[in-house]
Amino acid sequence: APLKYVFLSFRPVEMSAKKPVPFLRQVVSVTKKVHRDPRFDDLSGEYNPEIFMKTYSFLDAIKKQEKEMIQKQLKKCRNMEQKEKLQQLLNRMTQQEQAQKKQQKWRERELSLKRQQRELAKQGKKPFFLKKSEKRKLELAEKYAELKRSGKLESFLNKKRKRNAIKDKRRLPSQKNL
Repeated sequence: APLKYVFLSFRPVEMSAKKPVPFLRQVVSVTKKVHRDPRFDDLSGEYNPEIFMKTYSFLDAIKKQEKEMIQKQLKKCRNMEQKEKLQQLLNRMTQQEQAQKKQQKWRERELSLKRQQRELAKQGKKPFFLKKSEKRKLELAEKYAELKRSGKLESFLNKKRKRNAIKDKRRLPSQKNL
């Protein structure tokens, strides 16, 4: 007897268009991997900047060492391309340091205002909360006082005048349009 070959087809099963599709179909469930973002997840706890700064205060010492090391490399370096890259890195590090100090000052100011409000509340007075604009004014006054102490106020004001003059010049209609 001749051998008959059976061809197995691995194509999808054809369904009749005349027969209605069952309401609850049997589908193979695939377990979806759930990704967790610790910034927005409650399991990670709440962010407290003071605790964060205390916990990771050792990083400041490491950053300081890295900065000194880069400064030494910058003095020794002869290649202009490498020197430029090191200079950019050093500038970025100093800017980050300044931003961190500024943030710390702002946090301390906020804490002092909160303490004052608590003291007033303990004395039985009604607490008074500053508006954003008033906080900005206090910040500006503090900045001017700091500039005056360091003797850089005049140069700062000159730069500001120049910037404002340039802005005013841009706003004015040009001579071509007249």
